[in-house]
Amino acid sequence: MTGIWSEESKFARWLEVEVAALDGWAEVGAIPGEDVAKIRAHATSPTPERVAEIESVIDHDTAAFVDAVAEQLGPEGRWFHYGLTSSDVVDTALSLQIQDAGRLILAGVDKAFAAVVARAEEHRHTICIGRSHGVHAEPTTFGWKLAGWAFELDRTRERVAQALETNRVGQLSGTVGTYAQVDPEVERVACERLGLEPDPGSTQVIARDRHAELLSALALAATSLERFAIDIRHLARTEVREVEEPFGKGMKGSSAMPHKRNPKVAERICGLARVVRANSLVGLENVPLWHERDISQSSAERIVIPDSFLALDYMLDRFAWIVAGLVVYPERMRRNLESSHGLVFSHRLLLALVDAGLARDDAYRLVQRHAMRAWEEETDFAELVKSDPEIAGRLDLDAVFDLEATVRHVDTVFDRLHALVHKEVPVHA
Repeated sequence: MTGIWSEESKFARWLEVEVAALDGWAEVGAIPGEDVAKIRAHATSPTPERVAEIESVIDHDTAAFVDAVAEQLGPEGRWFHYGLTSSDVVDTALSLQIQDAGRLILAGVDKAFAAVVARAEEHRHTICIGRSHGVHAEPTTFGWKLAGWAFELDRTRERVAQALETNRVGQLSGTVGTYAQVDPEVERVACERLGLEPDPGSTQVIARDRHAELLSALALAATSLERFAIDIRHLARTEVREVEEPFGKGMKGSSAMPHKRNPKVAERICGLARVVRANSLVGLENVPLWHERDISQSSAERIVIPDSFLALDYMLDRFAWIVAGLVVYPERMRRNLESSHGLVFSHRLLLALVDAGLARDDAYRLVQRHAMRAWEEETDFAELVKSDPEIAGRLDLDAVFDLEATVRHVDTVFDRLHALVHKEVPVHA
């Protein structure tokens, strides 16, 4: 990913666009084919140092690049950059860099998806407490939780892929996009060579709503990873300790406290998500340009587009690492579930009483009375209920307090997950 966004790579892509444009000019008969062949044979991507040296004098990076390439050529060099304006080259090359970077992001999503699916299947039946508002609610399974992450990662992939397709466009439309100095056929040929589609309505720049969509998709991907990482961080708390990040031999969790094994990588993911989200706001700010074009977006997107890709690429790699090596404590999950004295069955008891003929509010108040006593006195909820003749005589309480029955539909969700994996076999292999 670093290589894609290096100055060397950028100039290589600029040169690729320039040569593709020359192919277009040759195809329409405006430039001799033998001159284009000489340029293709002798033009090499200049070093960043040489471009910077020229730019220090002329104060224009694209013009400096053009001069640095042209100085390698003979008389045929007069055709280099023929009919083009800077944005034709810069915007089209940026689209190529985005496609390169996007492929790495999609590969990272696939890796994370595969790791999550594998661990979800492993813990399909590992019962744990489900929480709402951070408070014990009803039982679920750890695999069920992970399955939800997998579905979200699949949606992440679709969003990023769509944003990449939106940005798979190039432009060689000249100043203010009117093709006054360049034949539209040149654009068509060049884009075909580059694997892009001509932007149907560029205005010397490609409209930045495309890039805003991309940065928003990357930000949403980062935010999903943050959601998963926050869950891991909470579950790794000492008082909870249901999971733990991988902790290799020789690692240190704290410079001061030798006992510490902190969820620091998950915290890192959360921190970087803030950066990627902030960058997406810059993408939105870059959409409204003056008239046909200005370059207020240029300085900002040279930072936020590479940085968003770099950060998300790293986040995906580290998230997959966490999930693959996550230490899971099923016994602790069961103890935590049992620590709320069986209150996780209150809803099942409520419904059973309604089924037995009680009015819902009466049933609710009856169950709530015993639930509050169990909570406040740290008494077993089931024992309190069984000692109440108003309840015990009406119901099969063993069926009400059946833990396995609370997660009996887990296979329904995993059938859906397997269907998703099967659908995406070429992608998530």
